[in-house]
Amino acid sequence: MLVPLVAAGLRSVLWLAAGVAGLALAAVGVWWVLAHSGPLRALGAALSVAAPVAVLALFAAYGMLWPALVSLALWALAVMTARTALDPGGTARTETVTEAPHTPWIVMNPRSGGGKVDRFGLVEKARAAGCRVTLLDGGQDVVELARRAVAAGADLLGVAGGDGTQALVAEVAARHDLPFVVVPAGTRNHFALDLGLDRDDPAAALEALTDAVELRVDLGHAADRVFVNNASFGTYASIVTEPSYRDAKARTTLRTLPGLLTGEDAPTLRARADGTRLDGLQALLVSNNPYGRAVDAARPGRRARLDTGLLGVVCLRVTGAAQAARLVRGPRSGALLRMDAGEVVVEGDADTLPVGIDGEHVVLPSPVVCRSSPGALRVRVPRHRRGRARGGGAAPDWPRVTRLALGRRPTDHGPGPAGA
Repeated sequence: MLVPLVAAGLRSVLWLAAGVAGLALAAVGVWWVLAHSGPLRALGAALSVAAPVAVLALFAAYGMLWPALVSLALWALAVMTARTALDPGGTARTETVTEAPHTPWIVMNPRSGGGKVDRFGLVEKARAAGCRVTLLDGGQDVVELARRAVAAGADLLGVAGGDGTQALVAEVAARHDLPFVVVPAGTRNHFALDLGLDRDDPAAALEALTDAVELRVDLGHAADRVFVNNASFGTYASIVTEPSYRDAKARTTLRTLPGLLTGEDAPTLRARADGTRLDGLQALLVSNNPYGRAVDAARPGRRARLDTGLLGVVCLRVTGAAQAARLVRGPRSGALLRMDAGEVVVEGDADTLPVGIDGEHVVLPSPVVCRSSPGALRVRVPRHRRGRARGGGAAPDWPRVTRLALGRRPTDHGPGPAGA
């Protein structure tokens, strides 16, 4: 904050106001792009680009561009160092060393992740480690395959595929209290990321068959469906139902969003998170443990822990351009609501609700009760895995940072060191 004050004195307050106004106009433009079509969408696209460019040009014309850039760089450094200062050190909860399984079984989806199973030779490597492999051809019932494997004597279940398939087999493993192995062979694999696995090297996860530690993690439930990452309601869940979504995500989203946000069929959600009522929502994300930072349903951030026994709740409520402009205020805008809860009940105006469960579309009877099963799943991970979850991108707790800087012991009311 001192950089603009030194460069321009009290006039820097006016420059700050100009910057905030530019961000607000850009937010209005983005809202018009998402919520409307035709000329208003074109105008919104122009405004979302022109507003920040105009602010930068104004700053440059009056010699304020370099103080603004230096100030932004210092702010980014402050946020990064604050997270590092409060980071409890990465791993965390007790990891139990476990013996190698005798009859492991793993199901692999050759189509996931653009063919990662074949590209990384996962079938051959798993069989070399003594694992029985079943390949999906698109027509099998994954849950039934896992049940048959258990009946045949499997003492470990695993999945090389996307998060949706992971959740289906994880439910069977949890029911029979069997260890579960995650091989990140899908497109995103957020569950594997939060377990500290390397998504760019799925073959490395197979080390969990021989040299592993075991973690106890939670599972989320939306009615009778299990999720390892999240259950999405509202706009995102409706977009996932479109047949064209898989092949053209961006185009399908832009085509369908106006009707979902401002059209006659726009979904309106109501929710109850423990004792808090939430009305007039357009989108709701319920996650298996809270995310450190939630940008949207497609980029929810990371979870520092997978064993808190809590659900993360992120709600979006934007009804017009004015409220979109207030998004620049961050959490104080009232448009983006975040909290943790033990139980979340979601309902809409119809008898059923479309839900995106780990990216897979399902339709559930309304209301949908979401809950957590603490420590329900035994997950085996390589003992020396590459990336262990850290702070999850959470916004820094500035009062704790201040106490730490003053040499006082920061008070921590959180769940403890980062886990899983």
